[in-house]
Amino acid sequence: MASRPRSSTSGGGSRPRRALLAALVAASVAVPVSGAARPSAVPAPAPAVLAPLRAATPGALAERYAANRAGIRAAERAAAGHGDHRRAAALRAMAEPARHFLSFDGRDGGRAAEVFGDLSRAVRIAVVVPGSDTSLDRYGRLRAGAEALQQELGGRSAVVAWLGYKTPGTVSPEVLTPGRADEAAPALRRFMAELRAAGPAARTSLLCHSYGSVVCGRAASGTEMANVENIVLYGSPGTGRDNTAALRTRATVWAGLGTDDWIAALPHGRLQLTSLQVGLGADPMSPEFGARVFAAGDGGHSDYLKPGSVPLENMARIVSGQLPSQEARHA
Repeated sequence: MASRPRSSTSGGGSRPRRALLAALVAASVAVPVSGAARPSAVPAPAPAVLAPLRAATPGALAERYAANRAGIRAAERAAAGHGDHRRAAALRAMAEPARHFLSFDGRDGGRAAEVFGDLSRAVRIAVVVPGSDTSLDRYGRLRAGAEALQQELGGRSAVVAWLGYKTPGTVSPEVLTPGRADEAAPALRRFMAELRAAGPAARTSLLCHSYGSVVCGRAASGTEMANVENIVLYGSPGTGRDNTAALRTRATVWAGLGTDDWIAALPHGRLQLTSLQVGLGADPMSPEFGARVFAAGDGGHSDYLKPGSVPLENMARIVSGQLPSQEARHA
């Protein structure tokens, strides 16, 4: 006899199960449409193997940035040869001398870690982990948000836009499971370990948007994350866990949600369907989850890092070691 799905939802009962299963069916139906809309893969050369960054000195950083700039230019030539002039133009902009990449890989949608600010002098570092549908072809929003955060933080700060994994499509079965996050977590841990080795005295925070919250949730318990002081979840569908204790982190966990963010309408909980987990755990804004909730304004899902916004100000304060100007009451 086939076993019935087991629910790990915090509220139990059949309503969360029905909601999650309905969401899975809807996403599965939408896959052919979303898949057809996604750009085809663009060939790119394998990046050069670089030695770990041992110290964030100006000389070491300049060497790393130059090596990745060469890799970006090689990917630009490959894209141009493939006939994808839009990708080639985007890569040409990335290769400008004023831009600084700690890592780059143009294959499979692209991976990159771009630095804003002077990492060699930074006493505050924020690593921004993006959510679904982020790639080299849709990189502008991530870059703009990271740049706005660094400007809000000011001097002696650095922000890293970490596109270190293959993000799921917003409308896809993968976005309803922690699978892509499980694949991404080791890469995030390795990156954070390298960042800690390069600048061990800096205050470091993880800012995790949307599905990026699941990536941070899966990576949080690693020993490589021991120096992370804050994990900030915003526009989050969940972390793949049911509460902050399950994250097994010493970091302070924060959560914020804009009042016009559609993510609030998603069901929360987890279902185990044979070997597949569906659902992303408890609502980070709920009292049961246990995060500190900060005011995130009245914006939508893509508005958190907009210049002049309430969530941008509050997240900058958290990264700087200050309390947000307003701590919201639990929803």
